[in-house]
This record gives sequence, structure tokens and C-alpha cells, in this order.
Amino acid sequence: MACLLNSRVPLWPVLYVILTSVSESVSGNIRYSIPEELELGAFVGNIVKDLGLDVKHLLERRFRIASESNKQHLTVNLKTGFLQIKEKIDREQLCEQVLSCVLMLEAMIDNPLQIYRIEVDILDINDHAPVFRRSEVDLEISELTPLGTSFPLDSAADPDAGTNSVRSYQLSSNEYFGLKSQSEGGEAGVPELVLQRQLDREQEPTHRLTLTAFDGGHPERFGTIQIKIIVVDANDNAPVCQQNIYQVTTAETTPRDTLIVKVTAVDKDEGLNGEVIYAFSDHTPDKVRQIFSLEAATGEIRLTSILDFEETHSYQISVQAKDRGPHPVAVYCKILIIVTDINDNSPEIITTSTSSTIPENASPDTTVAVLRITDRDSENTADVHCRIPTDIPFKLITSFNNYYTLITQGDIDRENVPEYNITIICTDTGNPPLSTTKTIRVLVTDINDNAPRFTQPSFTVYVTENNVIGASIGAVSGFDPDSNQNSELSYSLLDSQIHGLPAFTFVSINAVSGELSAHQSFDFEHLTSFDVHVGVRDSGSPPLSSNVTVNVIIVDQNDNAPVIVSPSTIKGSAAGDNIPRSAEPGYLVAKVTATDADSGLNAQLVYQLYQPTDESLFTVAPETGELWTIRHFTRKDPVRTKVVVLVRDNGTPSLSSTITINVSVQDDTTENASNIATLGKSGPWKWDLKFFLMILFGTTSFVLLLAILFLGIKVCKGRDYIDSGFCCWNTSYLSQTSSRHGIQKASVNLQIPSNYTQTYENATLPQQFHCDPAMNDFMFLKLHGSAGSMIDLKTGTCVAAINEESFISARKNTTNEVRCALLKMSWKC
Repeated sequence: MACLLNSRVPLWPVLYVILTSVSESVSGNIRYSIPEELELGAFVGNIVKDLGLDVKHLLERRFRIASESNKQHLTVNLKTGFLQIKEKIDREQLCEQVLSCVLMLEAMIDNPLQIYRIEVDILDINDHAPVFRRSEVDLEISELTPLGTSFPLDSAADPDAGTNSVRSYQLSSNEYFGLKSQSEGGEAGVPELVLQRQLDREQEPTHRLTLTAFDGGHPERFGTIQIKIIVVDANDNAPVCQQNIYQVTTAETTPRDTLIVKVTAVDKDEGLNGEVIYAFSDHTPDKVRQIFSLEAATGEIRLTSILDFEETHSYQISVQAKDRGPHPVAVYCKILIIVTDINDNSPEIITTSTSSTIPENASPDTTVAVLRITDRDSENTADVHCRIPTDIPFKLITSFNNYYTLITQGDIDRENVPEYNITIICTDTGNPPLSTTKTIRVLVTDINDNAPRFTQPSFTVYVTENNVIGASIGAVSGFDPDSNQNSELSYSLLDSQIHGLPAFTFVSINAVSGELSAHQSFDFEHLTSFDVHVGVRDSGSPPLSSNVTVNVIIVDQNDNAPVIVSPSTIKGSAAGDNIPRSAEPGYLVAKVTATDADSGLNAQLVYQLYQPTDESLFTVAPETGELWTIRHFTRKDPVRTKVVVLVRDNGTPSLSSTITINVSVQDDTTENASNIATLGKSGPWKWDLKFFLMILFGTTSFVLLLAILFLGIKVCKGRDYIDSGFCCWNTSYLSQTSSRHGIQKASVNLQIPSNYTQTYENATLPQQFHCDPAMNDFMFLKLHGSAGSMIDLKTGTCVAAINEESFISARKNTTNEVRCALLKMSWKC
């Protein structure tokens, strides 16, 4: 083994490892012994085998070690189970000169949690040589010094411990001095120079000696100091310490500049030879000189720094005392200062194992962290108690040897609390008690426990017909309270049918944004609305989903022009109609009927004359499309008149259609012949109209019609008949007024051109109006205003205009059109 130490071969630490003790007890303690300064990765021991564990389960059970010191000198290879060197160990730095240097470790393994205590004894190697504080020292010795007098010399210091420390001193060969060393526990004590032959200054004033210090290591190391002895006339009395050892006790909280002890040495000489001065001995450590100060004249030792019981429990100080006479002789007084402990250190919380994240579905009693609590104060103040808040789903349980385990309890929901900052408070039992806190941050990881939801129970989007294919028509949106990929949403169309076709032929959806796009151009006239079922799905495992209905409403556009249904055109060019020259104002020439495939305002139709040649002759009802005459025909009027009726809708922009009606004016003879021919050849549509009117109005208004007829008879019986002219059209009355209210009207007010007043006044009106029973079409019109009279439908007589109000009120719910053919009678005033 000594050979290995001398050779310093890199592989020697592996061969030199000594497993001194592998013992398993109830507490699970294992002890290894290794030398210091092993290379990185050097083998210490097969800890897995020694603990009886399976190397295959180390990683799974999270096997690890922790050191009580701040540095991690050792580590475990989880593949082999070997305890290896992670950082070089310097025994002198770790334990200074303590005889026994033990590195305390804790090995921990989960499932179940087990903790083992490991002690690693660090063996010293002889890697330091003895060193003197000075390379040369001057020593003045009086020639009167008696034989056998001892002169203490500087001691050599060796950081090594045990046999590797300073073991002996050797003085170079000479005739006057010998060497004496007082051994202390096997170690070399303070070397002393002993006078063996009387000095004679006149013969030899100086002597040069070499003192060599040897340690006990292999190989043996040494250090030297040169001693220069000056022979002088010295005092014959040396100072004497009043006490061999000064022992004092002081608390670690003693304030600075406090007097600790006063050293006193007495010299029997007088004058300067009796004045004693004090100083720290040469081998006093620098650390002691920094903490304590020594007054040279008085010997008072005062505190200049802060004491710390946890660092050093006691101090041994050597004070040199010598007089001020020529050739003084120094003596050394020993002082032992013992430091007492007080509760000035808060407990320390060391996290030996922690999990920074836990899943939200973690089972109760899941381990979150393992804590070790330490207190640098002495044992009577090191009893520490720890606690955590009670309003969190965690609890702190006590293990052994001041170990605590933080585990879960209760339900953990990331959506309610995504993370916990757990504050651990530890308090000791000192006086006063001291506390410390440590916060452990625990993040709750998400699981896919929430299905995505839409922001609305249903969606409605509006799209104008004739839209652009591929254009956006709206969007749906959803959310998922989970996080990360569990909240990443994907939209899709669900399988559904729209009028027998798959939904994807109508619309598509962006899987990421939920934006809906049209796959075709919609036509309101064929499709007004449809429903699409949209699903949303997250990216969790397993994925969760939900769906919603989107109601797509097609908004109408004015894209259809009015279509004229009647009257029918001849050969697709124009319609024709004949009217008698004797037709009265308000004569129904024709009725234009049109339809519009649009809806709403786009389908509301308005009828008007388009560029009329004579605005005083015809007018058209804007709402019904009925074409009426405004005045009597004169001989100046053309026999054939072209009337263009324009039908437009109220859309934006407005669309329109026109129809041309060729109106032929016939004389009365031609008219009667035409009427007779028409009566004999009544078309099917005439009979359909009669049948419709009979069913619609006859069944609903029969009783009311009887009441109106009865009322009309009563009114007519009370009037005087007017014999001159037709009672319903009184020319004298018409000549007396220029009001436009005198014109007969149909079911709506007629549009009268602005120049009609002049035309109407200049026209010659017939005095008599005939209603031929042979006529199939209704040529009698209801009159409005005060200028007109009513016809009694039962007697055929006229009803005075003054009774018009009662007459009209009785007929409000009857039809506006009555065919003379139904009355089967001729009316004549």
C-alpha cells in the first residue's frame, strides 16, 4: 500500500478503496472508508448490492443520494449501482485537522420511500509537508543562562492528520544545544532548545542551527527553519505566568470590544527588566488574531469580531510574555476560551427530492417533495416543527430524523388552480423560537377532461344570394378550458343532407379558424335557408368533441324582373282590346297582372303608364294594374291608341317590364254587334270568372247583400226622380264643379294627369248611361265623393248623393265589382 501511495499512479485509488464496514442495521447505515484525493469516477463501493437493491429498478424508483454539505462529492452510477467520486475530496479542506473525518450521505429510493444513511470515512494521505511560519528566527540568549535552560521554538504545522502530521524534530549537530520535544497524544509537541554547555559571548557570539520537522507519513516529509542564536548578557529572571491555563466561557452573542480575559505574568526584576509585554505566540492562527486582540502592555484580550458557536466551539490561544530588559526571556501563557450556544440560527429546509409538476388526476398520497430539516444550534434548540397552509390539497407528514414528506390529498383541478406555491414554515423550540419558510412551486399538468364548447348554442349566418363561390359567409367559434394540445381545436362538417345532397357540396369549413365558405352560388328563389351541423374536436388523448347547428339564411337580391302574366300578347308583340266610343270615364279597359320571383320589397310591384301619347285619356292603378279611361272619347281621338304599361318593382336597383296594349275605339253599333257576338261565344275564362265570383262573394255576402238592397229601396223611395238625363251622371252637376272627385273610380284611386282638368271641362259628356244586360263584363263602377249618386240594385233607380254615406257604410263589406248580367235587368234613369 505504501508503494501505491508513493507511485501516485492514476489507477491507485481504485485499488486503494477499502470497504471497512458494510453493515445493514435497522436504520439502514452503511460505512465506507476511502483515501482523500481520489480521481473523478473512482470506485467507492457497490452501494446497490450493499443495500440489497436491484440495479434494474434504480431509475424507475428514482434512486439518489444527498450530502449534508453543500457540495456533492459522491454520485451513484444508476447503470452499475457503483458509488463513485464526483468531485475530488480534500480531507484538510473538508475536516481540517480533525482526527476522524466522516462524510455523511443519505440514499433515498421511492415506491416505497426508503432512506439509508451512508457514512464515508475519508482517510488522510501524506500530501503535505511540515511548514514553519518563518524560514529563519533570531534567538537572543544571555551568556549567564544556566545549563538545562529550555527555549521554546516555533512549531511546524502540517495540515495532514494522524501519523501524517508532525511527529518529530531534529536539531543540527552542535556543542551547545540539545533538543527537547513534549509529545502530546503521539504528536510532536513544541520543540524546545536546551542549553547543554555554558555560553561564552567572547569566544563565540553567535550560533547557527537548523531545526527539521518530520511527519510520520510514507514517504516521510519534512520542513526546516534556520535558528540564529545571539549570545548576549541576558536578564537572570524571566516572567512567570500567574496561571498555567486561563479558562473562560463566553456566549456567542458577546458584543465586540468586550474584555474576555486578562493575562498576567510577573517578573522579579526591576525597571525595564521587570516590565512585561505581551504578544500572541508565533504559531497563533490568523483566524484567532482576527477575532481577538491583545493589549501588549496590560495583557487584556478583547473580542474584535463575532463569535459563532456553530463554527468553533472553543479557542486555544498561546500568549508570549517577556520583560523589556536587555536579553529578555519569553514565557508562554495558555488561554482556553469556550463559546456557549444560544438560539441564533433559524431552521434550514433542504429539499432532497421534489417534483415540480403533478398531473391534475394525481391520486391521493402522491409524493411531491421530501424535505430534510436542520438547525445549526445545539441539540436543546434543534427540535423543529413544520407546517403548511390547510386550504390546499396537500399535507405534510413526518418521517424520521427530521425528514418531512409533502404529499397530495383531495382533488386537484388545473382549470381551477393551475399552480400552487406551497409555503412551508418550520419553527424551532428555542427561546425565542426562530422560524424559516420555503416555497415550493408545483405546476399542475393538464389532462383532457373537458370537451370543447361553442360560444353559442346555435349560430345563424346570412348570405346574399348570387354570392361568390369560395367567399366567407360567417364563422363559428369554440373554446376548451384545457391547455396545450388538449385545447387545440379542429372544426369539421358533420355528415348531413341538404335537400338530398351532402352538406359539403354547399359549404366548407376551415378546420383551424372555423370560418365557413360557400361552395356554390345560392339562389334565394330555389333555396331560402338550410342547416349545417358543425363539429369541434380537441387534440387530447382521447380526443373530446361537441357539435352545433348553423342556420344559413339566404338573403334575397333583386335579380328578377317582373313578369307580365296578363293580358296575353298577340304573337308575343302586343295585346289588343276594344272599347266603345260611348265608354264613360272610369271605364275598365284592361287589367295588367304581373308577378315577381323575388320577395319583400323586391317583389312589390308598381304599375304606371310609360310615355303616354295622351295623358288625359287613360290612367292605370299603381297597385292593381287596372287600366281605366279618364274622360269620354271624342271624334278627335284616334281610333287606335297604343298604351304602354310599365311594371317595376321596389328593389335596388329597380327592375321593370312593359306591355303594349293596342286599344281600338269602336262606334256603338259595332260595339253592340260585338257584344252580341261575344255573348254567344263566351270564352271559358269568362265562365271561370263568373263561377269564382259566385262562389267567393255569393256565399259570403248573400245576407249582407239583401240588407244593402233593402236599404237602397228605402232610400230611393224617398227621392224625387230627375227626368233630364242619366241620374248617375248629372251633367249640370258636372258642369258646376272642376273638382277631380267627380270622376268615377274603381277599387283604387285613379292617377289623373295634370292637364286633365282642361280636357275634362271641354269634353261633351253624354246625358245617359246604359247598362246592357247582354254585357258579360262589368261596366258599372262604384262612385266616390259627394258628386256621384248610387244605383239601387233592386229597382234600378238612382239614389241621392246625400244618402251616400249610409249607402256606402252598408256596402263596405260587399264586392266592388258587380256584373250587370247577374241582375238580368236593364237599368235606366
